[in-house]
Amino acid sequence: MQRTYAILPDRIKAVVIDAIVIVGTMYAIAEVLALFSEVPNFVRIVLFVLIFFLYDPLFTSLNGGTIGHTYSNITVRKDNDNLDRLNFPAALIRFALKSLLGWLSLLTTTADEKKKAIHDMVAKSVVLELPKTKNSK
Repeated sequence: MQRTYAILPDRIKAVVIDAIVIVGTMYAIAEVLALFSEVPNFVRIVLFVLIFFLYDPLFTSLNGGTIGHTYSNITVRKDNDNLDRLNFPAALIRFALKSLLGWLSLLTTTADEKKKAIHDMVAKSVVLELPKTKNSK
């Protein structure tokens, strides 16, 4: 299978979509919690932290990418085996570094032959374009 590496605009689109999904999910949870008379603050904090820190690694390890990746028609795979998804620890490391470095992590994508960001280099991952189908956008 031919590897086609994801371009920077598709990766940025995925990040923006994921930010909207995370904020929307947090808002929905806040609205649900508001229906209860007394919810301890630590419960709210734990839920929001879990959503923020587990969204990307869980979706990446279980599905090969987040909702933003899926909508952008890209997937995260192991660099040495483009059929295999990252395991959870590798996905968690990838997310942590991506979060710490922010947009700086994406600067290497234009210079790298595999269009790998810094967090991809550390996690030994690669972001690929999914094959186009008849129903693709």
